[in-house]
Amino acid sequence: MEILSAEYSGSFIKIEDCPPPKLPEYAFIGRSNVGKSSLINMLTGRKGLAHVSNTPGKTQTINYFLINEDWHLIDLPGYGYARTNKSVRAGFIPMIADYLIGRETMLCCFVLIDVNVEPKKNDIEFLNFLGENQVPFVIAYTKADRLSKSQLHKSLTVIREKLLESWETLPQEFITSAEHRTGKEDVLNFIGGINKAFKKQKP
Repeated sequence: MEILSAEYSGSFIKIEDCPPPKLPEYAFIGRSNVGKSSLINMLTGRKGLAHVSNTPGKTQTINYFLINEDWHLIDLPGYGYARTNKSVRAGFIPMIADYLIGRETMLCCFVLIDVNVEPKKNDIEFLNFLGENQVPFVIAYTKADRLSKSQLHKSLTVIREKLLESWETLPQEFITSAEHRTGKEDVLNFIGGINKAFKKQKP
């Protein structure tokens, strides 16, 4: 699938304020310094579409981007460190949970994990939350360009072993690099396939 247009549609703090649930939606989320904005910009081919900040935790709303006038890419707040006051941080998780569980057109959540480091406690907890609530998700490993081929294989092995302490099997995985545009075609083709199935199911 090729992205021909990508436009910012709006930011929302409540699920009821989001656009009418008509088009497929794909959420992107991860710890606050995982490289989410860079990945979104790489996938869409629009530099600066999602704000890239030197301060982790800047995303505090459910951000909508309309892609090809056909589906929405959703930029969710990070579930890790955020340099904001405690009351704002406390509001992140309920807002994220309400969206992921209650949004009927959210077809898949891309959970971003930095392939350079072992999964943190909040990574594991968030994945478990998705599983317990039957939210469809895949894993997108980020910043793969920072490792050699052998280092990448070793790091993936460590990460998978850690995740398999909580899971019998892992969901589909994507290796990505915003720097080298690694994984762009795989991720977009995956989304394109779900979009086709979604359209067939529509009355």
